[in-house]
Amino acid sequence: MHSNMQTVKIVFVVCILHLACFAANPPADNNEANQVIQAALQPSPLEANLHRLTDEIGGRVPGTLAMQHAVEWGMQAFRAAGAETVHTEGFTIPNSWSEGPTEMTATTAYEVNATNVGGGTVLSSFRVRSVSVAWAPALPPVKHVPVIDIGEGTEADFKKAGDITGKMILVHTTVLKTWNDLFAEYAKAPPVIDLAVKGKAKAVAFMATREHDILYRHTNSAAGEIDRLPAVLVAREDGERMARLLASGSLVWADLSIPNQVGGPIKASNVVAEIRGTEKPEEFVILGAHLDSWELGTGALDNGCNAALVVDALRAIKASGVKPRRTIRFILFSGEEQGLLGSRAYASTHRAELDRAAGVIIYDSGTGKTTGFSVGGRKDVLYTTKELIAPLAQFDVTELKTDMEWGTDHFDFMLEGVPTFVADQVEANYLENYHATSDTYDKVDFTQLKKHVAEAAALSVELADLAQKIGPRLNHDQIEQTMRESNSVEMLKAEGIWEDWASGKRGRQK
Repeated sequence: MHSNMQTVKIVFVVCILHLACFAANPPADNNEANQVIQAALQPSPLEANLHRLTDEIGGRVPGTLAMQHAVEWGMQAFRAAGAETVHTEGFTIPNSWSEGPTEMTATTAYEVNATNVGGGTVLSSFRVRSVSVAWAPALPPVKHVPVIDIGEGTEADFKKAGDITGKMILVHTTVLKTWNDLFAEYAKAPPVIDLAVKGKAKAVAFMATREHDILYRHTNSAAGEIDRLPAVLVAREDGERMARLLASGSLVWADLSIPNQVGGPIKASNVVAEIRGTEKPEEFVILGAHLDSWELGTGALDNGCNAALVVDALRAIKASGVKPRRTIRFILFSGEEQGLLGSRAYASTHRAELDRAAGVIIYDSGTGKTTGFSVGGRKDVLYTTKELIAPLAQFDVTELKTDMEWGTDHFDFMLEGVPTFVADQVEANYLENYHATSDTYDKVDFTQLKKHVAEAAALSVELADLAQKIGPRLNHDQIEQTMRESNSVEMLKAEGIWEDWASGKRGRQK
């Protein structure tokens, strides 16, 4: 990674090259977008803002002092960027949670038959590097818990394993290489927990999907509720060692302590800033990213870099002198990691005004290069969106997908029928560092992040400046039709969302 001074120099050179390009041949119908892009590529407090958020404040779990400081950071940064208004909007998370010093030791028994040291059974112990799964219950210290290999945790695997009562089950995983691997990791865990609870297991140990002893934090909680069974994630190398011992016929026991601190409901806050529209201020575009993170690292790629992007996009629009027709709301959502809670609360609270929403743009995948946007199944917005992203071709942003993505803060707006635009990005270094001890400031590609600021700011202004909104708010039946046309129903069922949609608990009511 470049040092700060090297990065500033690179960004400055990139700015000069782009400015020369724009001055020579600006598209006639995209002058305002190009003004915003030029302003976005200028040197800015982007790096200093992210340094403050990550290195100084650190990981940001709702309910913690660090999260409070992050909310204050967001308000101060928005004001410094030139926001016309800044405020917070509170919502409730059902439970507070923090990890204590999780400890795990494995002991194995094996036979020795050697004349010079004597024969018999020998015990050997080793420390297992582990962290608790987030929002999982505590487990008081327990000793000599039998460990049983449950394979990948399918129904057939559980049946083959037999009685798991009072045992720790060891679950195999696939090394994370693609976005599909990541979504599969989330999708596979809840059914394993279901079967483990049914079988009266003591605890669950998931092998990490990262190699090189990288530990990270996931949750199986869908809405901030405490999970049903104590669970840990163990370093892949330690998990595989236990699996090999068990496969060779050795017995393995675990001494385990998971002293999580679990509490009652907590208040969390979204941070909202605005640039007021000049002609249609009652209509609005949202540019958002989530401010919260897990705390093993400092939440730089997920999602501090994009929280800083949202602030810098506001600064760029103000610096450009462009005055958008519609209001642009810049929102830093909280509670994303616990189940998209902040954006879900915002969409629900503001449901009565969502007919006036002109689009929601979300960035949430680190600093890998943007390739295009997913438009939430909305084929009706494709033609206009293609025109709007034309100025972004210089960054190779050209692709539009009509899938209905899950897993970030556009989701509940999409279920409310609002046009959504999620930045599709290449993996770069995101997956290995995702939620991990290694997700730190030094992993951020600031040259690329500056381009993302330009993309986000330009698209926000273009959506705000259209003579008519890019598309209507869909009603309930139209949203469901879009789900079926985009083959999203099975995805929603796998993620446990379809039932809430079908029952009216989530998404547009009519």
